[in-house]
Amino acid sequence: MEPYRQTAEAVLARLEADAFCGLSRNEAEERLARYGRNELTEEKPIPGWRKLLAQFTDVLVILLILAGLVSAVLWLYEREGALPYEAIAIFAIVFLNALMGYIQQARAERALAALRRMAAAQANVIREGRRQSVAAAELVPGDIILIAEGDTIPADARLLQSVALQTAEAALTGESLPVEKDTAPVREVVGLGDRRNMLFSGTAATFGHGHAVVTATGMHTEMGQIAGMLKRAPAEITPLQTELDRVGKSLGAGVVGIAVVMIATILIVEDVRGFSAMFDVLLLGVALAVAAVPEGLPAVVTAVLALGVQRMAKRNAIVRHLAAVETLGSANVIASDKTGTLTKNEMTVRVVITASGRATFTGTGYTPEGEVNWEDGKPIGGPLRTELVRALTAADRANNAVLQKRGGRWTVQGDPTEGALIAAARKAGLEEDSLSARFVRVGEVPFSSERKLMSTVHTDTERSGRLITLTKGAADILLARCSHELFGEDSRPLTTERRAEILACNDELASEALRTLGVAFRSLPKTAYKNGGFDETVERELVFLGLIGMIDPPREGAKEAVARAKGAGIRPIMITGDHPKTAAVIAAELGIAAHDRVVTGGELGQMSDSVLDQTVRQVSVYARVNPEHKLRIVRALQRQGLTVAMTGDGVNDAPALKTADIGVAMGITGTDVSKEAADMVLADDNFVTIVAAIEEGRAIFANIRNFLRYLLSSNIGEVMTMFFGVLFSGLIGLTTTEGGGLVLPLLATQILWINLVTDGAPALALGLDPVDANTMNEPPRPKQEGVLTPTMWVGILLVGAVMALGTLIVLDASLPGGLIEGSGTTSYGQTMAFTTLVLFQLINVFNARSDERSAFEDLFVNVWLWVAVGLSLLLHAAVLYIPVLQEAFSTTRLSATDWLICAAMASSVLWVRELSKMITRKRHTLGTTHAFLWKGTSR
Repeated sequence: MEPYRQTAEAVLARLEADAFCGLSRNEAEERLARYGRNELTEEKPIPGWRKLLAQFTDVLVILLILAGLVSAVLWLYEREGALPYEAIAIFAIVFLNALMGYIQQARAERALAALRRMAAAQANVIREGRRQSVAAAELVPGDIILIAEGDTIPADARLLQSVALQTAEAALTGESLPVEKDTAPVREVVGLGDRRNMLFSGTAATFGHGHAVVTATGMHTEMGQIAGMLKRAPAEITPLQTELDRVGKSLGAGVVGIAVVMIATILIVEDVRGFSAMFDVLLLGVALAVAAVPEGLPAVVTAVLALGVQRMAKRNAIVRHLAAVETLGSANVIASDKTGTLTKNEMTVRVVITASGRATFTGTGYTPEGEVNWEDGKPIGGPLRTELVRALTAADRANNAVLQKRGGRWTVQGDPTEGALIAAARKAGLEEDSLSARFVRVGEVPFSSERKLMSTVHTDTERSGRLITLTKGAADILLARCSHELFGEDSRPLTTERRAEILACNDELASEALRTLGVAFRSLPKTAYKNGGFDETVERELVFLGLIGMIDPPREGAKEAVARAKGAGIRPIMITGDHPKTAAVIAAELGIAAHDRVVTGGELGQMSDSVLDQTVRQVSVYARVNPEHKLRIVRALQRQGLTVAMTGDGVNDAPALKTADIGVAMGITGTDVSKEAADMVLADDNFVTIVAAIEEGRAIFANIRNFLRYLLSSNIGEVMTMFFGVLFSGLIGLTTTEGGGLVLPLLATQILWINLVTDGAPALALGLDPVDANTMNEPPRPKQEGVLTPTMWVGILLVGAVMALGTLIVLDASLPGGLIEGSGTTSYGQTMAFTTLVLFQLINVFNARSDERSAFEDLFVNVWLWVAVGLSLLLHAAVLYIPVLQEAFSTTRLSATDWLICAAMASSVLWVRELSKMITRKRHTLGTTHAFLWKGTSR
């Protein structure tokens, strides 16, 4: 049996431990050797050189390296240029891309390091009959540890004694309130949040003290098991990475196929003889490879994602993993933790009920700002005002918390519930200085889990120094100790009927998921002071002041953010360690789930995977869950083909954050562990920011599609130009040289220049297109849909064909012979084709912004696109008119008329694409109308 289900005596016997003497030094050393140090195991760090080499394993990068090597061999063979420009350019791009990827690496080691930092450095233990302080790493099962308020729990332990001990376990279990601990065994099987007799490594004691026997250390603790899950969770590959890998493999296969077909065709059609001619044919395959591989793709993808990350950072969403940006945009489920994510993890008083009525409070958290009104919204006055002041005075004074403002943010030092009571008192106009001056504390009867009450005794300086008891605690227990109730300025006896009414009010508040407290007071005779203090006798014959209801409320704007997410086709799901009733109320208030169905961790533990798969389709609220349950929910959602964004802030969220398609951690309240395991961190801990990040993610993904459309259509245009140019060389006037060598439509150097000039800056500028206003009105992209859709491929192939045809027509018209008679040299014809293809691609960049929207729509909204096109034109002009570059790229000067001919032909891609987009829009409109009419008919 688990220790929490056993008696303390049974646990001590099993561990062969003595609650009073502890372990001997020899026994502790022997157990340390047997069980190991109380630390999370470290994985051997991956050397930096291996991380760097890993950046070169991508298929597309390998293709680039091979193209660069063969280009270098080509230069060594021909020696036509002063330097191997294409090889240098390819290797430079590959290295820069690898360097950018290397800088973004190494997340898992930091996650485990953060877990280690959470461990307590020292622990107070009893060994050999005396209290000692030892390194927490040297604790062993069977050690007796002493815990006091403010201590970090150094290991998992079974409580032996508890004196009002409370621990903050939100980071581990999701419970928003401190957990009251006791020593009684729990007979049934329960989750972590309900193991009241256990202490967990990494949590903290917020109140009281106690001692416990260590039951688990190191990787065997609950914290250690989470660390193990982090290790076992596989690194997720985003849809973008998968698609780019697929595109890279397709391009690789395509390059080989085209090269083989091309070489075979030439060998069959042309009279190729001798080693030199054969080598020229093989070099043609290299030129086709250079044309087919978009050298700028990896660098542009990284750069566009990085620019998008900067834009998201301005909206308080900090992305730690570049390739995960597009995954957030395609998410169709947000599996969100409640405490600290949808809510503020700050208790807030919502209502105070006294004899004369109900007062409501606005505002959230510990900020002492808000309104206090009648239930109907009117200002409070009369008897209710008097009763409210008395009730909040008692709540404020019977209190050990301190409310303070740090860094512009109100926080509480002490119990969160007591902090909420202080904030409510301030909202009602009760000031700290005046209350402290009037009510001078002279004694305290501390809270205990048995009494469930806390009382403080004060001297009332305004009433001749009379003694007064102020008490707060569980409403039903407190009410049993009250004989009267305050009504206005007077008190009246509590009747049986009135007691029943108060308890009914308490039940009503509980049904609203409010945590309730009762407050009371009593005037004391001076003889109440006994033996140097006060005892429980001061908690008799009390005057009941009222009920206080509080909750960890939803964040401001969270409800609107949930509605916006739903409008974008995203399903919010709440997964929390909190109470089911609290979860249901918060979920209903936010609009996550209209019904009351909540599945608990206990129910999840009994479900098979098939039942869970059915459950996650219907249920959106899960409560009292463990880390393993969160993982199962995320995986069940993923089995439905959904892209899951998991949000959270605690240690318990880390495995699910890492396993989800994208993990989103809280930056302010989030633990180091959750931040290191996540792909994105919210700087403001605001659920609204998640929705804003989704919008940015969708926009970034749309821009990635745009430049992929642009890059691939451009490269296919180059491949077609080379393929059909050689295939129909006789028709267009491309003749062989005297030595029998082949003449290509474009030189390999020229093709690479086109890729560098037109694929770089314009593609990057496409990634800067602003967010479309309709982005959040569309459903998420289906997970099975690739980055490149069939419609996109049709457009890409159409544009490539137009580019190739137009370029070859200009080439034919520039050379003697062929279908169109010309008079230029081979160099002149190649320069005309070179320029035409450049202009084709620069005009096509405006087409690439959408498969449906006209290029003329929002034509000037992206200034950077115009700057990039202008820069590319200047660079191309430099190649044509600067002598050293003319020599390097084998070009000649062109006249203004030549430029006009090239531009006129290049503009054809714009008009052809506009026509195809018009047809697509009409087809889309007809399809939508048909679907609407069909839907109406089916009704």
